[in-house]
Parts: sequence; structure tokens; C-alpha cells
Amino acid sequence: MPGLRGANASQAESDELAVMFENVDTITREVTNLPNGIRTVTRSSDEDVMAARVSHIVGMVDRVERGDNPKIFIQSPTLDILFANGAEMHSQINVADEGIVVVRTSTDPEVVAALHIHAAEVSDMVDHGMQAVHEAMAQRAGN
Repeated sequence: MPGLRGANASQAESDELAVMFENVDTITREVTNLPNGIRTVTRSSDEDVMAARVSHIVGMVDRVERGDNPKIFIQSPTLDILFANGAEMHSQINVADEGIVVVRTSTDPEVVAALHIHAAEVSDMVDHGMQAVHEAMAQRAGN
């Protein structure tokens, strides 16, 4: 999947994305929009997919905190906002029986809006796989 590579992404990160996209049917996700951010719970019925998901989430939260945008070719422009404003967010990650629980908050309304949008984009990818990515890219190209 060449679109899963990035100008600043490792092969391991691209491989994690491929595992998740190839196995979206094993992933479930719940999102709660908070006034100041989001709370997500993600799980997979496949242990390898869950391990890739946990690694991806932990790695991307770390990258956001450092402002280290991987520039994945298919990524949404919403992520550019998050990577540019990593210092404006607080993140909590907990791997529990219910799945990986992530709470991300901010006092910056633009960052909160981007968190809400990105959470919806990820949920769409979980529900529709690469089709969701292709549709979002086509919509952006048409605007």
C-alpha cells in the first residue's frame, strides 16, 4: 500500500497502518466528543491487529507531542493541525480490558475541533477501510 508511506515515516509505521487497514473488520471503536477534546476506546478481536493499533496510537501521540509529522501520503489535513499544536494538548493512554482508551484534551478551540474531526475520520476508516480514505481524498481534491 504505497499511500501508507510517508515523507517522514518509518517502514515499521507504514507496516502498522497496513495491518490495520487490511484487518479493519476486526476493529471496533467508540468515540465520545468532550467539550475540551475526545475519549476513544478502540479494540480488535485479533491480538496482532490490537498490538499494531496500540503501537500506532502510542507512537502517534508521541509524535504529536514532539511536533514530528510523519507526512503519510494519505493523511488528512486535520493531522497537520494536530502536529502543529502538540504542545496545546494533553493525552492519557490506558491499555485496559475494554481496549486502548485515549483521552486527548486542549484549551484551544481550534485543536478541540481538529480532535473531533480526526476522531470522526478514524471512525470512518474503521467502518469503511481504504474506501473512506479514497472518498475523503477525492472530496479534498474537488474543493
